[in-house]
Amino acid sequence: MTTQLSRRSLLALGAGFGASAMLGSTALAKAPKLNTQTPYWHRFVVGDAEITVVSDGPLPLGDPSGTFTGVPKEEVKKMLVDNFMNPDNVVLEQNSPVVNIGDKLVLFDTGMGTSKMFGPTTGQQQKNLAASGIKAADIDAVVCTHAHIDHIGGLVGADDKPLFPNAQVYITQADYDFWTDEGKLGSPLKDFVLHARKNLLPVKDRLVFIKDGQEFLPGIQAIAAPGHTVGHTIFMVTSKGKSFSFLGDLTHHSVLLMEKPRMEFSYDTDPKQSAATRVKLLDMLAAQKIPVMAYHFAWPGYGHVAKAGEGFRFYPEPMNMQL
Repeated sequence: MTTQLSRRSLLALGAGFGASAMLGSTALAKAPKLNTQTPYWHRFVVGDAEITVVSDGPLPLGDPSGTFTGVPKEEVKKMLVDNFMNPDNVVLEQNSPVVNIGDKLVLFDTGMGTSKMFGPTTGQQQKNLAASGIKAADIDAVVCTHAHIDHIGGLVGADDKPLFPNAQVYITQADYDFWTDEGKLGSPLKDFVLHARKNLLPVKDRLVFIKDGQEFLPGIQAIAAPGHTVGHTIFMVTSKGKSFSFLGDLTHHSVLLMEKPRMEFSYDTDPKQSAATRVKLLDMLAAQKIPVMAYHFAWPGYGHVAKAGEGFRFYPEPMNMQL
């Protein structure tokens, strides 16, 4: 026997299946939503060094038109849309590597700390350090790329006591002098100076000033990258012939300041110098195929830089779960 079904019959049959599925699925859809995320830390190996990336949480900048300048704002928004990013709210990450080099445990940058200058989503570094199994008291060295609040804000707690009680703190003297200068409290830089003074002055007795080209800790070399701040520095971490570079704020955005590296960023002390530095150092890293970690790129910020036309492209490294 042959059964013929009209289009109307099929639609009716489909509707019936849909209704019965909805009626019969109520018992299967009662699992509560978890409303939780995976831990905000990630671990991998470079040479003989173990790297743990911990996050201080997302840092929203809002509308990009006032922050990323030198390119028409319509073009900026198109770049974001073309890369499936929100054109109305740029959100940065805050990725800090903790490098275990055998006899030293070294943390790079400390996030916003207790400051909520950029909203409530920051200030998570201490929680994520603990979740990763790292005790703040075990950190031997805190290395600061520069003295902006989102990089030194977690040196002390709300009580102004050091959060890393056994660590020396490494930074350039140029940045320390600039951002702790009391004479700048009457300038537009006031908020940044206040936070720098709050975090750096309590650890003044344990500061170590670093210089361009210096290997100030075993396997960790400073590379001057001025422009974002007067003493902004990136770092080369090397172990057993393998290296990666921690970029700090050499570039804040994986699309905007990579595709158009001469675009200017409003938080730069000297935007034109910063752009020239960015092009020079990204050229070097791309040519030498050195892996990088960017503080503000999408979590966990580790990957590779390659030339792409007049700019660059960032290729994230897959998160390998095997150490």
